Amino acid sequence: MGMIRLKIREFAAQKGWTLKEVSDRSGVVYSTLRTYARSPGLATVDFTAIQKLAKTFDVMIEELVETVQD
Repeated sequence: MGMIRLKIREFAAQKGWTLKEVSDRSGVVYSTLRTYARSPGLATVDFTAIQKLAKTFDVMIEELVETVQD
């Protein structure tokens, strides 16, 4: 099973936003967002959260998600 990493910190830095600001703008709960941002690889992620984050950063989902293990 593959693992993914969400490039939340990279996109937040580009916008000059903190994780708290990303949470407020996206509607993704801060503790969930922090877990996603800190994890080097996740086996499962809430797809709705990925959609909200991609919309918030104005990027395609494919740009936000990185495969780290196959």
